[in-house]
Amino acid sequence: MKTLLKNTPLVIGLGLLALIVVIAVFAHVFYPVSPWQSSAIPLLEPFADDTLPLGSDMLGRDVAAGIAYGARVSLTVGVVSTIISITLGVAIGALAGFYGGVLDNLLMRFTELFQTVPQFAMAVVFVAIFSPSLTTIVLAISLVSWPPVARLVRGEVMSLKTREFVKAGIVLGESEGALIFRHILPNAVSPIVVMASLMVATAILTESALSFLGLGDRNMISWGYMIGASRTMLRDAWWLSVFPGLAIVITVVAVNLIGEGFEKALNPQAHGERKA
Repeated sequence: MKTLLKNTPLVIGLGLLALIVVIAVFAHVFYPVSPWQSSAIPLLEPFADDTLPLGSDMLGRDVAAGIAYGARVSLTVGVVSTIISITLGVAIGALAGFYGGVLDNLLMRFTELFQTVPQFAMAVVFVAIFSPSLTTIVLAISLVSWPPVARLVRGEVMSLKTREFVKAGIVLGESEGALIFRHILPNAVSPIVVMASLMVATAILTESALSFLGLGDRNMISWGYMIGASRTMLRDAWWLSVFPGLAIVITVVAVNLIGEGFEKALNPQAHGERKA
């Protein structure tokens, strides 16, 4: 516990993320009125009204309420899409790395097929083909995010399967599934955890970019939508874009700090530290 408390990036990142999670979970408590509902005069400046500390937009909607409810969308997309991507990438990478040969070639060619097209462009095409919704956005981000995970896991598995403890398991007659899930993958957790934290941040940015382009879920308010809807009023109503933008920056920085903290904790030798 003391070691974790000394891990400054991890502590700061977890603190910021915890605050954002609390705001997202209790958004309906902090702001009982729907973020789509007008609650004040249009374009009310920040701090001009105690009940609307971040001001209102061109339709009189509470900017702070929009940011609070938008946190739900960003966190949901970031976490769910990362879980799907990690699951798919680990499965493909583990099979390719463990069995090698023809299966490895087939799976890696399949992986390269997804890497030939820029990730964001593929996500835009996928969401545009289907009706934009939270589900299609999550699936689109998952679809373009798993190849790096597969390559990472493949390399780790190829390295670990030659270790003595795996050979000992083979001698003892353990099944291939047991070798993969009980011996190999647990020893490859560290880089996967670090990559997962960075993927959450990337997913949040991707969702924000899609919403900015008008490809977000029209039934749910998001930070990207708020910025996109107010981009033509940046000079006259700066707060409409600045505050959602700050929310994105703080969330992404928090997740990146967590990733850096985990990398530092799981691989102390790379940072010049030694365990006592």
